[in-house]
Amino acid sequence: MAEDEAKKSAEEAGKKATSAEAHDDQTASSSKDDAAVNEQDTALQSAQQQVETLQQQLEAMSDKYLRAEAEIKNIQTRHKKDQAALVKYDGQQLAHDVLPVLDNLERALQTEVTDDQALSLKKGVELVQKHLMEALTSNGVTEIKAEGQRFDPQIHQAVQSVPAESDDQKDHVTTVLQKGYQLKDRVLRPAMVVVAQ
Repeated sequence: MAEDEAKKSAEEAGKKATSAEAHDDQTASSSKDDAAVNEQDTALQSAQQQVETLQQQLEAMSDKYLRAEAEIKNIQTRHKKDQAALVKYDGQQLAHDVLPVLDNLERALQTEVTDDQALSLKKGVELVQKHLMEALTSNGVTEIKAEGQRFDPQIHQAVQSVPAESDDQKDHVTTVLQKGYQLKDRVLRPAMVVVAQ
């Protein structure tokens, strides 16, 4: 019986050893699984952070793109306006430079002449002045109406004031000292005027 008990003891010890080995294998396998799960969690968190970072970068680039596109449209609109103004006011400098010539022709026409030769010369100057004024008018240059008009600082330049003869004449132009001209809606030169106060 002692043999049987020894056998049983040996069998039980063998079972315990096998059970301990199985438990150790399970524990090792479980810790390997835990390590793999932890690695997967870390990789997943890292991927999620990368996705968030990429989404933020995408939003920033989209915003920059929209702003750049809006800026390009603004530049194009500004360019079109500038081009339209260039076309509209083409020849402004030439018209501005011709105005003193027109003034001189008008002064020449105001001189009194008595002999026939001077009269024919004056007639020639009058024709030149008329043709020059027609050329300016056909290109959008017009005289600013001033005499008898209400004083407007946008188109008139007051160089002198005189007492008004009546209340109706107050703040009105009484005399034009130098004609003013405008190109379409832009003032080339304001009219120099005397204003009743």
